[in-house]
Amino acid sequence: MSITPQNLIRHELIGLKTKVEKSTDPTQKKISGTVVDETYNTLKIESKKKEKVIPKLNAIFIFTLPNGVKVRVDGKLLVSRPEDRIKKKFARW
Repeated sequence: MSITPQNLIRHELIGLKTKVEKSTDPTQKKISGTVVDETYNTLKIESKKKEKVIPKLNAIFIFTLPNGVKVRVDGKLLVSRPEDRIKKKFARW
């Protein structure tokens, strides 16, 4: 099953390009790069040869899908272990 804007939160995020659109921490705004790791509460984004750890709960991300479509996702929807999030049922978001 390919990644679409409707099923993005049920897919693996590692390898996708992303940008932090909003964050409660002003130093994290506008960070962009590739997701290289994911934990329960954080995404690790590699940008310009630096890895930044961004808390999911307090951020809004824009993910670029492999076909070039950009999808805006509230980090609150991503808070869980990646393997559990893939199995979880979500209401329309």
